[in-house]
Amino acid sequence: MIPAMRNANASHVDFGFLRGMIPTNPSFMPSNIDMIIERRGEFIFGEWKREGEKMTVGQRILLLALSKMHTVLLITGHVDDEAHVSKVQVVTCNGKLNLIGNSKEDLITYLQDWYNAVEKRKK
Repeated sequence: MIPAMRNANASHVDFGFLRGMIPTNPSFMPSNIDMIIERRGEFIFGEWKREGEKMTVGQRILLLALSKMHTVLLITGHVDDEAHVSKVQVVTCNGKLNLIGNSKEDLITYLQDWYNAVEKRKK
């Protein structure tokens, strides 16, 4: 498989150097988002988690806030040698998770449907 990332060797950013930057809220830290897609001013944010991987409280708060303005997906799986997806959920604006699929194909179909819906709305 040919990597599609602009820099396939890019590492995760360690934000540890920012720990404690807000003395009154020392646990305040940046969060990273694994996937962002934009089409005609509309966005999908995707957070990938491995089976059993926990999400921090701060990241939950971030994804919930984003879900009030944009589409947010929680994807269980990984992309090590090849893509493996075992669950795809939409984060609703009230914090619930709606299952939309259990495979890489389900994720692709959802993204294609989203793209086509944006195209229809923005014409």
